[in-house]
Amino acid sequence: MILTNAQLIGPDGITAGWLEVDAGRIVGAGPGPADGVDLGGRYLAPGFVDLHVHGGGGASFVDDPRAAVAFHQRHGTTTLLASLVTAPIPELADQITALAPLVADGTIGGVHLEGPFLAAARCGAHDPALLRAPTRADVAALLDAGPVRMVTIAPELPGAVEAIRQVVDGGAVAAIGHTDATYDEARAGLAAGARVGTHLYNAMRPLHHREPGVITALLDSDVTLELVVDNVHIHPALVSWTIRVAAAGRIALITDAIAAAGVGDGAYRLGGLDVTVLDGVARLTQGGSIAGSTLTLDAALRHTVASGVPLVDAVAALTSVPAQALGLDAGTLSVGAAADLVVLSPSLEVDGVMARGEWISDPSG
Repeated sequence: MILTNAQLIGPDGITAGWLEVDAGRIVGAGPGPADGVDLGGRYLAPGFVDLHVHGGGGASFVDDPRAAVAFHQRHGTTTLLASLVTAPIPELADQITALAPLVADGTIGGVHLEGPFLAAARCGAHDPALLRAPTRADVAALLDAGPVRMVTIAPELPGAVEAIRQVVDGGAVAAIGHTDATYDEARAGLAAGARVGTHLYNAMRPLHHREPGVITALLDSDVTLELVVDNVHIHPALVSWTIRVAAAGRIALITDAIAAAGVGDGAYRLGGLDVTVLDGVARLTQGGSIAGSTLTLDAALRHTVASGVPLVDAVAALTSVPAQALGLDAGTLSVGAAADLVVLSPSLEVDGVMARGEWISDPSG
């Protein structure tokens, strides 16, 4: 199949041209016209990659993972990590094991553990009663349970630096997040091998001129930094500055979406906690902390461009940057890559989605 008359979005710019797909892979691409499926001059981008998502379409990755994946696929996400919130170690291990078949068949790209090794002072929507400092045995139990791809850890906890090394040695990515770490404590976590900052600015010690804290340590590094761009978690001016200036080329847009995404306002559960969604904003029913989001990555793209970020940079933050951070076969239009594609209208609405060479939604309608 050849897709032609498209505006191909790559890391170095936008090119009018064509792209050929065969047997689930991109087998050719070039500038100018070609015979094939005419996309009418619309944008063609790599499939979106979400490193941090808990659910969507009314489903979580604990109760109905395939429904959650299908919902986000319709919004352009063709690769994602299933994020699990804090729970007792045996329960988390069972959840990881249950998701293993979906990793094996390519439905999800792996599991992200957002907890339980988090700081109580920055717990957000995690049950503080279940948080704990990491032990070697607990980390091993979780890594051994199945395909864990990333683990978020607060580096100031007792044993956390050793746990970061253990996660890295176990073949997963260690992320710093939900943390009250000082600058020096965060730097120690980075030195131990942490390679991702979990939802930068949110659920972490704020920047202060006498104690620059974890935010400065993350910005002044070379690691990948997540941003939730829903116009709730972060002001658009800070989104633009972070992507264009402070951490150029290192931002991965994420949704942090919960089951409520795409469903509407109402009462929900996140882990063992009650969540109320009002006007599209998810908060804990008790206490009012932000509890994930109702975001999709196509909406994040539109918000990011509206904040002043060039389209090419915004698309990279949805595709190549997160894919490279985790070594995933995704996020590029290069020949030989998986044929994960998104057709976008001039207003950046999703008109078509292809996953591994098969249309999830056909751009012809």
